[in-house]
Amino acid sequence: MQIDITDGEIRNLNQQLHAQPADSTTKCEVLNPNGAHAIAVGLNAPLNVSINGSTGYYCAGMNKHANVEVHGSVGPGAAENMMSGSLTVHGDASQYAGASGHGGLLNIKGNASSRCGISMKGINIVVHGNIGHMSAFMAQSGNLVVLGDAGDALGDSLYEARLYVRGNVKSLGADCIEKPMKEEHLTELTELLKQAGADATADQFKRYGSARELYHFNIDNASAY
Repeated sequence: MQIDITDGEIRNLNQQLHAQPADSTTKCEVLNPNGAHAIAVGLNAPLNVSINGSTGYYCAGMNKHANVEVHGSVGPGAAENMMSGSLTVHGDASQYAGASGHGGLLNIKGNASSRCGISMKGINIVVHGNIGHMSAFMAQSGNLVVLGDAGDALGDSLYEARLYVRGNVKSLGADCIEKPMKEEHLTELTELLKQAGADATADQFKRYGSARELYHFNIDNASAY
């Protein structure tokens, strides 16, 4: 199936994708996205969607089961609230990529902007380049893997998500600390790197996580809340 959205027929595109049976593995090629918003949102079948160009806001948002591939860059909120499946971006991602994601794999081959993985709830995110400031803010579970560098306030107010960074971290956010890499983490990270086709090995990374000092209000920590 091939759909050209030169005229901005995003609703028609999404309706055709939503109409596929729950067990469908249909392949869909999307032509001329031209930075349009909300492409391939709310999918609920193991479709294979290839988007030939860059997209706007919320590409593959609320995805469930589908495997979406963008041959370009994506705007803010890509894979927002993703439940399962995958989004692969052969370019860069704008702000809050993977926000509130519950599952699946967000694989960004380039860089990601600020707040990557904000409030993530189980999603796995692999960024082959760098990430911006406030990434993994209030992240609750899941994994954020960064092959490049991380900006300011990484993991601010973090809960139980695991952050793996190969490069430099400009600064850590409130209650985020470096933690030891144990065998379970090396195994987990090795599998994620393999899934993402990343050119790196687990022993090159440092792990960051929550110090668990902000779980309960303490007047002595008031300035950190």
